[in-house]
Amino acid sequence: MSKHIGAQLLEFSQKGDERGHLVIVEGMQDIPFDIKRIFYIYGSAPNVVRGQHANRRSEFLLINVAGTCKVKVKDGRGNEAVFSLNRPHTGIYLPQMIWKDMYDFSEDSVLLCLSSEHYDPEEYIRDYNEFVNMVADEDK
Repeated sequence: MSKHIGAQLLEFSQKGDERGHLVIVEGMQDIPFDIKRIFYIYGSAPNVVRGQHANRRSEFLLINVAGTCKVKVKDGRGNEAVFSLNRPHTGIYLPQMIWKDMYDFSEDSVLLCLSSEHYDPEEYIRDYNEFVNMVADEDK
């Protein structure tokens, strides 16, 4: 498990035989939160950047179940990391208050997103400078 600025690359066990593979991800067992929302992103061109926000309360797990993409994460303190999602049995755990940009999508990319919270537009921070200021205020 690789750790960067609060984000972690997780690998999930695979079960399989001649019929194919099965990957199981259970809330509070394989990931550190109960799953309250599931959504997925597909059909994004390689030059499109998705995300571009941080969340006050939500934690996420991102898994590219088909194809590939990259995820850049920033902590608002000048630290950043880039993850390549290219195996359907690995995912990135993103805690609260991490800026995320998803990009470089392959044509067949399907990015599955698991969230600890139901959708609430009020908890999204969509301006990077506002995010950096909020992190600085927390550090005081």
